[in-house]
Amino acid sequence: MPAIFTPNRNVSCPQSLPSSNYQTALLRGEVLLETKAHTAWGAAVMAQMYVPRPRPHVWQQLTDYPRWQQYFIDITQSHLLSTENPHPADAVIEKRLYQAASKSFLFLHIQVKAYLRVVETLERRIQFRLESGSFQDFAADLRLRTHGEGTLLTYYVQATPLIPIPSMVIQQAIHLDLPANMRKMRQVICA
Repeated sequence: MPAIFTPNRNVSCPQSLPSSNYQTALLRGEVLLETKAHTAWGAAVMAQMYVPRPRPHVWQQLTDYPRWQQYFIDITQSHLLSTENPHPADAVIEKRLYQAASKSFLFLHIQVKAYLRVVETLERRIQFRLESGSFQDFAADLRLRTHGEGTLLTYYVQATPLIPIPSMVIQQAIHLDLPANMRKMRQVICA
């Protein structure tokens, strides 16, 4: 069985939907975001949004990895490299993925690449683990849960780049970019 990624304690993993104000904000289309320092040079984030489409539809769109270039403007390449067990009895599929991204903020222009091991748990969870690339560490966990007629999507990511960039700068960039990227993801999924 593949190793399961558990987000760092700094990134909380809600088991049920919080207060009605939180639910109302999600259903109104807001992307809710929480960032924290992960290391001195890294960051961790939890983002949640509601997608007004059934979970099987959302799952199909999210596991089409080349499509991630449409969701995240900074991703310049996203290629599936291999599928290791395409028809598992336990509904867990392992894949390998290559992604590259380019980002400019402040006076920096950064290009990163990552070879990722992906573990998919059918229509529930996608885990991304770094095999090699431009990070000291990288792990992400995307979870889907049915909520009413749609899907609650929760995205956790924690990363430390090889280039020493203060955690506060990374968190600021996340606050500026990730909500727009998540809204774009929802727009493409719903099209």
